[in-house]
Amino acid sequence: MQLKSFYPVIMTRDVAESKAFYTAHFGFQLTFDADWYVSLKASRAPSFELALLNPDHPTVPRNFRRGLSGGLILNFEVDDVDTEYERLRTAGLPIHLELRSEDFGQRHFITADPNGVLIDVIKIIPPTADHAAQYDAETLKSMGSGSGDKA
Repeated sequence: MQLKSFYPVIMTRDVAESKAFYTAHFGFQLTFDADWYVSLKASRAPSFELALLNPDHPTVPRNFRRGLSGGLILNFEVDDVDTEYERLRTAGLPIHLELRSEDFGQRHFITADPNGVLIDVIKIIPPTADHAAQYDAETLKSMGSGSGDKA
């Protein structure tokens, strides 16, 4: 299979509310807008897409028309997670995991969209020595680990 695109589709009972959330807080722009389905692209990275779908639409198999998002986390990697934390907290978004640095190589916090989908906002940071061995060499180098010298 040769993929041309890949993006998550969140089933939601309130497509308009979810559209407003992702466009207002995460900079997505509309590419298709119907009352039952919305297609969004990230304004600064147009290859990143997200869609919203009413689970009662006939394209959803009847046995799957729940609109539940259990088990889904969207990871949004950013350059300045501290600024994003302050911006989203000040905007009144719920913070389910406070901003913190993890030994495995992330500084992050977790919020949620109106459907209960968790959103993990992340900045990659160098991991501790205990966790560095879990990464392949190329990924570790891109994380800025080690002496900081460029080879």
